[in-house]
Amino acid sequence: METTPWWRDAVVYEIYVRSFADASGDGTGDLPGIRDRLPYLAELGVDAIWLTPFYPSPMADGGYDVADYRDVDSLFGSLADFDDLVADAHAHGLRLMVDIVPNHSSSAHPWFQKALAAPRVSQERERYMFRDGGSEGRGSGHGEPNNWLSTFGGPAWTQVPDGQWYLHLFAPEQPDFNWRNPEVREEFLDVLRFWLDRGVDGFRIDVAMGLIKAEGLPDTDPGFTSRSPIWSRPEVHDIYRDWRRVLDSYPGTRVAIGEVWTDSAEDLALYVRPDELHQSFNFAWLEAPWSATAFRKVIDDTLKAVASPTWVLSNHDVVRHVTRYGQGSLDPQAGPARARAALLSMLALPGSAYLYQGEELGLPEVTDLPPEARQDPIFARSNGEVPGRDGCRVPLPWSGTEPPYGFGSGGSWLPQPENWADLTAERQAADPSSTLWFYRRALQTRRELRGTLPDAITWLESPEETLFFRRGRLLCVINCGEGAVALPPHDQVLITSGPLDGTALPADTAAWLLTG
Repeated sequence: METTPWWRDAVVYEIYVRSFADASGDGTGDLPGIRDRLPYLAELGVDAIWLTPFYPSPMADGGYDVADYRDVDSLFGSLADFDDLVADAHAHGLRLMVDIVPNHSSSAHPWFQKALAAPRVSQERERYMFRDGGSEGRGSGHGEPNNWLSTFGGPAWTQVPDGQWYLHLFAPEQPDFNWRNPEVREEFLDVLRFWLDRGVDGFRIDVAMGLIKAEGLPDTDPGFTSRSPIWSRPEVHDIYRDWRRVLDSYPGTRVAIGEVWTDSAEDLALYVRPDELHQSFNFAWLEAPWSATAFRKVIDDTLKAVASPTWVLSNHDVVRHVTRYGQGSLDPQAGPARARAALLSMLALPGSAYLYQGEELGLPEVTDLPPEARQDPIFARSNGEVPGRDGCRVPLPWSGTEPPYGFGSGGSWLPQPENWADLTAERQAADPSSTLWFYRRALQTRRELRGTLPDAITWLESPEETLFFRRGRLLCVINCGEGAVALPPHDQVLITSGPLDGTALPADTAAWLLTG
């Protein structure tokens, strides 16, 4: 019997499937490639893996345009490969979660193709957000139903030959479902059951706050606000109550975590009430600058509002935190040093932590990808003004001294930097001072402390631009300032993100200390 559900303090490792490991040799990561690397993940010390979409897709948005929710794209393998991966992951002691994309489908989805061929008023079109046009001057001046904009740039509406328009909050190839339609709701309950029956341990829900739009689709100012007619509508919570009942009907502990971008921790907390989602991503932590003041505010706000917090530093949609933290510093080692310190701080907090593949290797953002190599629709829809997310999605370097660094025998779908030889998993596994070794030690130390620490922290007095907090007998100290500071009284140093200066904590460094 589990006294504490596994997900409450789990470390979950996000796998961007296309970029993790390629077993087929076609330059694209796949499910057999992940299966081959399960021993690496088990040795790293994570508790679970989360897979980004691997479903049949035209790949207009890296697989987040799903054409079939109950199969595996041949690019990534087969359903048999998926079943083998689930079985092997469980044999290695790893839970397995999958991405589900309920806000929109691919325009190649059979439902949408039927909708295009159907009359303007029809059951087929009711599954999506088809609307008649507005007056001239609304939207971009071409008669769109309202002024909503796509998060990828440009209008959120595309007109079809019979004159109607359909809504797509992302790319035109990603039409939004109409979640006020009971048929859509039942379809996704069945999709959940399909993957739960295959043994998955949970779901990460893409755009979880966006499924319901305000009645009448009124004009808006773009942005993620609680007052928006687009995001975080109250009716969305009924959907997740239905989902929770399905999850709870399966044996073991099956979980759901939402990708919820909100204004406040209080709004975030609405998604994780006892009969809804188990967790929501805490993007305030990810968005915080390198600042003790900013970190403390996020921690206080989160722990006050959310009973089961999550912490994340990077994912497949944002600039890698090694690069983010280094911006503005003249020291090229500032980013890597701060990234290690931030990891220790994150792992010391109550709740669960989500890692993004490659951060354990200290990978930076790849900022110099040639335009012809970029595949993110944001880059194309902004005419190249916004680089998009390809820079954090470059395939992992596993071994060797030149690209593709053991990723696979057929190159890599995005080009890897020529200077990544020292960052390969093979090279770092042989170097006890490497980032990979540091991650392994940190995760092992956290695992050894699991179950012995309370779910609350106490702040201690500390110098400016530092944070000292106690969690039971564990003290976590982080120095975001420019000079070394004295360590607080302690009995033992458990782990540090960098060398100590005698009994002082240098700048851009964190440490775990034990007392009692």
